[in-house]
Amino acid sequence: MATQYEVEHNIKPTASTSNRRRQVDMSTFTAHLHTIIPESSSSTTSTSHPEQHHHNNPHAVPNPTDTAALFRLLQDQMGTLATTAPTETNRAFLESLVEALELDVAHPPREIEGVPQEFLDGLDRVPRKTLKGDDTCPICAEQYLDDPYCLVVELPCHGSHRFDLECVGPWLRGKGTCPLCRKELGKRKVVVEGGEKKKDGEEEEEEDDMDGLYA
Repeated sequence: MATQYEVEHNIKPTASTSNRRRQVDMSTFTAHLHTIIPESSSSTTSTSHPEQHHHNNPHAVPNPTDTAALFRLLQDQMGTLATTAPTETNRAFLESLVEALELDVAHPPREIEGVPQEFLDGLDRVPRKTLKGDDTCPICAEQYLDDPYCLVVELPCHGSHRFDLECVGPWLRGKGTCPLCRKELGKRKVVVEGGEKKKDGEEEEEEDDMDGLYA
């Protein structure tokens, strides 16, 4: 399975470019996400036939069972990494993520409030030459420079909150928060007005349409 770096740079995966031992399986998470969220069908990491998962109803919400399965998948991956954590700090961090996901598994939210794929695509990439030899991903705890094709991203909440994109991507798509500080990142804000939910900008678009009718 190609990594996000290989996808972005059109590199064919080989044994030498797939040497990471501890990393979240973003492809499995994304594949499941594609089946329950229409927006994700445009993802750059989509399966070969994304149209098979397209929903005709733009207002459809995920089935609670599917949503719970999505968060369980993410929780299991974090839990597996915790069992082989190289340090107590990394283990404690991963266990905190597992605990944070428990509520989503037991009581699935009506809507998945994670960030869209476009948010991941637009994250600042950290140049390899600026990374130090002992810099590690907070999630997988692997040294970035051990991977010849590392793809490190910096979250907008804090300049030091950096991760392997493959590791942090599923968390951001599912939770929409920084794993370290839990600040909300790039979520689509929903406004309750007259009993109906509207996304930011929706009202302005409707007003523009009305202006066009009477122009």
